[in-house]
Amino acid sequence: MRPHSLALLGLCLFCAATSWAQESPEDAQNTAPGETDTPAANERPLLPERSVSDAQTLERRLDKREQQLLQAGAESFLALWLPANVGEPSGAVILVPDDVENADGAAAVGPLRRKLPDAGWHSLSLTLPDPDGDPLPLRSTTAAPAEIETPSTESAPATEPPPETPDDGAQQVDDSAISPEQRRQAHVERVMARLEAAIAFAEQQQAREIVLLGHGSGAYWAARYLSERKPANVHNLLMVAAELPAGFAPPLDELVAQLPVASGDFYYKDQATDRSAALKRLQASKRAKLPTYIQVSMKALPGNLDVQQEQLYRRLRGWLQLHIRASGG
Repeated sequence: MRPHSLALLGLCLFCAATSWAQESPEDAQNTAPGETDTPAANERPLLPERSVSDAQTLERRLDKREQQLLQAGAESFLALWLPANVGEPSGAVILVPDDVENADGAAAVGPLRRKLPDAGWHSLSLTLPDPDGDPLPLRSTTAAPAEIETPSTESAPATEPPPETPDDGAQQVDDSAISPEQRRQAHVERVMARLEAAIAFAEQQQAREIVLLGHGSGAYWAARYLSERKPANVHNLLMVAAELPAGFAPPLDELVAQLPVASGDFYYKDQATDRSAALKRLQASKRAKLPTYIQVSMKALPGNLDVQQEQLYRRLRGWLQLHIRASGG
C-alpha cells in the first residue's frame, strides 16, 4: 500500500505544481494592469454644483411652462417665470434667492414668486451659482476667450477633447492654483451675468417696471449689481433679511449708500445681529441723504411660517403700491 500511497502523493504534488505554474502568469497579468488601472480608479467624475442639482429637481417637479432657460455668458441657468394674473401688469419682479435657497425656496422666494402675480406683477425667480463652486470662467482660461463662446458649433466639441486628455493634469493644477480672490471674482461675474440676463428677459416681456427683490445674500447681489452696473431700466430694489455673503466685500451699508434706486429694506428685528446690521444700513442711508431708502422691521414667526410669509408678502405688496414710480402704476 505504501508504494501506491507514495505514487498518489507524487501525483498530487505534480498537479499542484502544474496549477501554480498556470496561475502565476495570470497573476502577473493581473498585477500589471492593476498599475494602469490605478489612475482610472482615482479619477472621479466632477460632481455638479448644488444649484445645478436643485435646478434639475425643479425641472422634474414644476410645470414646464414656468421654466425658462436663460443664457448668461457661456453658461445657461434655470429661471422660473409666472405671468401676472391681470390684464395690465405693473411690471416684473426679479427674485434673487439666498445662497442656501433655490429658485423655489420655501423660506421666501417660492411663496413670493407665486403670490406676486395676484398683485399684478410678473415674477421671475433665478438660480444662482454656488459661492464655493468651481469658477467656470477661470477653468476656461487655458483656452482663448473666443473659444469660450464657440461650444455651440458642432466642430468645437470634435476638436476640443483630444488636447484636453493630455492636459487634464495641468488643468487640475491650474484649478488648485486659483487664489480665493480669483474664485470670488469669478463668482461675482457669474452672478452679475445672470442678473443681466434676467433683466434682459423681463424687457423682452415688455415689463413696464422692473424690480429686483433679493432675499438673504440675494439682497446683497441685487444691491451690488445696481450699485456697480446702474442699469437704466431698473429703478426699484427690495431687500429681505439682507446678509453679506461670507468672504465678499464691500459690506451692505456701503452698498446702500451708493444705491441709485428707490429701496425698501425689510428685516427681522428678533436677532441682535440683524438689528445691528440694519441700523448700520439706515445710518449709511442718512449720511448719503437717500430720500428713497425706507426700512421696515418685522417680527419673525418661526412657529407659523405661513403667517410669516403672508406678512412679508403684504408688506412688500404695500411697498410696491406706495413707492413704485408713477410711470409703472
